Amino acid sequence: MASIRLYVANTDPGWFTFLSRHQPLDEVNHWQPGGKQQFKALTPGELLVFRLRSPVNKIAGYGVFARAALLPISLAWSSFGEKNGHPSFESFQAAIRRLNPDNKGIIGYRILTQPVFLPPSEWFSPPRDWPVNAVGGKRYALESSEGRGLWERLAAGAALGGNAGPSEPKPMFGNPVLVRPRLGQGAFRVGVIEAYGRRCVVTGERTLPALEAAHIVPVKDDGQHEISNGLLLRRDLHGLFDQHYVTITPDKALLVSRRIREEFENGKEYYAMDGRRIRDPEFPTDAPSIEALRRHNELFVE
Repeated sequence: MASIRLYVANTDPGWFTFLSRHQPLDEVNHWQPGGKQQFKALTPGELLVFRLRSPVNKIAGYGVFARAALLPISLAWSSFGEKNGHPSFESFQAAIRRLNPDNKGIIGYRILTQPVFLPPSEWFSPPRDWPVNAVGGKRYALESSEGRGLWERLAAGAALGGNAGPSEPKPMFGNPVLVRPRLGQGAFRVGVIEAYGRRCVVTGERTLPALEAAHIVPVKDDGQHEISNGLLLRRDLHGLFDQHYVTITPDKALLVSRRIREEFENGKEYYAMDGRRIRDPEFPTDAPSIEALRRHNELFVE
């Protein structure tokens, strides 16, 4: 049997109800009101299972875990909007304050893809060893009888009535295996921010509201929401990158086009960056795709 895990997480029934009414969804933020301890119970591709809090106390669905982070509340809203489980930023803030009056503006992100919200007729009780006083949740290995039973019940419910999002296969069918998370726009943005240590790859700027996750190959041109197709850029550099006034070579150097000077009679700051090597991501697996950079270079005029 595959050595993977499920994490049964206490889930607000209001969050669940709101999102279940907005299906299909490609991603959701199963957030935590505390902003000090990052979620580490799962690795990407494992399942976070929704256990609705008392008085409901039922298992009601799941999502494929993609990434965890500790980041500002404002970024959660600008990245996920109603996929945070609330109709407005004010409602979202109020829910956080209600759960954690001492919150300092940072929350825990638990980003899930391919969420499945089971209909009430398919809800079921937690495993027999579920701790009644569990605050966050409990992890189950599929080698255990409880973990295997949980997997099978979720699979049966998903087959009958679950919705896994637009054009997505339900990840519960077949043998238990890690599911490759298919990132949405919000998960892509957070993933790129985290991959590059919250710094612009060119300037090192750290002010998050001034930074944007840029697609190397645009989605409209069949680019994917993959970290390897992303770069964290200061907003002005993102605009120049998208319009091919600047590019980044396969050997990770910034090139600045003469078009800035010719068209705007300006650009001194940007020409000072010409030839600068960009920052590497924390993990080599997140490094920008060489093929994607080449495609961008093809549209650049020196």
